[in-house]
Amino acid sequence: MSYICVTNVRFMKSKEKSAGYKPNTAISKVEESAPVYRSVKALPQVKDFTYNEFKKIADKTPFTQAEWAAILHVSERTLQRYAKNNGSFAPINAERAVQIEKVIKEGKITFGKVENFYNWLKGNPYMLEGNLSFDSLTTYEGIQKVLTQLGRIQHGILA
Repeated sequence: MSYICVTNVRFMKSKEKSAGYKPNTAISKVEESAPVYRSVKALPQVKDFTYNEFKKIADKTPFTQAEWAAILHVSERTLQRYAKNNGSFAPINAERAVQIEKVIKEGKITFGKVENFYNWLKGNPYMLEGNLSFDSLTTYEGIQKVLTQLGRIQHGILA
């Protein structure tokens, strides 16, 4: 569950206009209101994310079912079961699928074709933080590294 921190911000009146201002008064404690945390509801794109919506993403990629299972952290059998009855994915798996869709779009922009991006990723490309691999798509940090490297390539920074 995600949280948003909301604080009340108070602005001080200018010294000339404030009748209660005392220049020689020492302030020993900063008065600040406590943050209020509110939960954020699931994003509409991952709420009730069904297999049909996943299939639209999966059809754009050359990934195998085993690769998708590894990326989403589910078994191949679970994917088959979702396919059979158009089951809904857990929000964490749905969010990962949406993240991968973003990576695929960036890969297509960078390399022209999704297949070229797939082949690049399968070739364990080098980047400043170490080598990338297809397994990079199985973690949030790995996905961010892939997106960072794609951005570098798009801007001509190949290291």
